[in-house]
Amino acid sequence: MSATEPRTTRPPKPGRTATSRRPGTTALTYTLLTVGLVVMSAPFLWMAVSAFKTPKDLGASPPVWIPTEWTLANFRELLDLMDIARNFMNSAVVAVVVTVCNLVFCSMLGYALAKLNFAGKKAVLGVVLGALMVPGNLMLLPQFVMMSKMGLLDSYAGLILPFAAGAFGVFLMRQFMMAIPDELLEAARIDGAGEWYIFWRIVLPLVKPALATLSIFVFLGSWNNFLWPLVATNDPDKYTLPVALATFATDPTKAAGSNGALMAGAFLVVLPVVAVFLVLQRHFTQGIATSGLK
Repeated sequence: MSATEPRTTRPPKPGRTATSRRPGTTALTYTLLTVGLVVMSAPFLWMAVSAFKTPKDLGASPPVWIPTEWTLANFRELLDLMDIARNFMNSAVVAVVVTVCNLVFCSMLGYALAKLNFAGKKAVLGVVLGALMVPGNLMLLPQFVMMSKMGLLDSYAGLILPFAAGAFGVFLMRQFMMAIPDELLEAARIDGAGEWYIFWRIVLPLVKPALATLSIFVFLGSWNNFLWPLVATNDPDKYTLPVALATFATDPTKAAGSNGALMAGAFLVVLPVVAVFLVLQRHFTQGIATSGLK
């Protein structure tokens, strides 16, 4: 073969794509996924539907999935037996403020660890990684003693401050910000932009998927947090919704014969989490899909 003669290469073997799979394998995959979906969603669907059942349907044997009569009486009973509006507001205030604080503080520290050089940077990163390995329940006693010494028990500040920033959020934001090209930030600095401007106007818009992912995780954890609000509050006016509902469920003078009200309360606990996930679903999915490329 001469040097000028084009070299022929053997065409690559076609890879196995999703369309070339066996129909039986695809059917089995969808069957297993469907079974898993039913198993995971059945308790939630049962709770959601039971919130609108009559006492007759709740006590029926065998169980009745679809109510014979839809009713809002369980929610009215819940309003009569609990100060549900105050408890819902307590949970909303704590969850929203904790989420906003995590977005601000975790993104700021993540930016510093990812793009700035300062003395002790490796030590700070080591502390963050070490904090990830500490079980959350292990910090319960030190947090309680600290809040007690500061006089913040039975207050919103006592419920918010221990969770205003987390090691997981710092590490997540750092990993996403590491993928931002340094040349982009250097160009902004050459044009005279300060670090605050770069952080708020350039970096944060580029990590919206990470912010959405962190929002969902933090809001979900704060809204469903039960142990710390139970320990840090003795005033019923400061009870969050999970604590108030658990207290109601263990009170024999109120919870006896109130299964419908309990189901309605559980439905109200889950509803905001589902709403937040649906609103941020697109960004959350994008954040999970691109996390492996960072």
